[in-house]
Amino acid sequence: MQVQAYIPAGLAIALALAFCGLFTALAMFLGPKATNPEKLKPFECGSEPIGSPRGRYSVKFYQVAILFLVFDIEAAFMYPWAVLYSHLSRTTGPQGAPQISFFGFGEMLIFVAILVVALAYVWRKKAIGWE
Repeated sequence: MQVQAYIPAGLAIALALAFCGLFTALAMFLGPKATNPEKLKPFECGSEPIGSPRGRYSVKFYQVAILFLVFDIEAAFMYPWAVLYSHLSRTTGPQGAPQISFFGFGEMLIFVAILVVALAYVWRKKAIGWE
């Protein structure tokens, strides 16, 4: 592939960066700069802040977040499989005739089975679910 094919994309990226820089600079130089104690106070949806903003979360929160990411990313692996499914499930038999193969379906069954076992393990250990 030649470099000329990338010129439109590079130009679009350069223009986007210039646009962002221009408006950031305009906001810095032309925007209001008046500060007072009321503006410096923490704001929580119109309510007075309660407690320290540096409070600790339960480990359970992080555990559920990580498990969500793991299962979400594994679910995202199903999209390339779905796109290539017809290619994975086709073989050539004797005399070059196309035949259906269960390889593509079988590999996804194994993948989903591993996900189900992992989910059952996590559920059994009570790592998901709130009290």
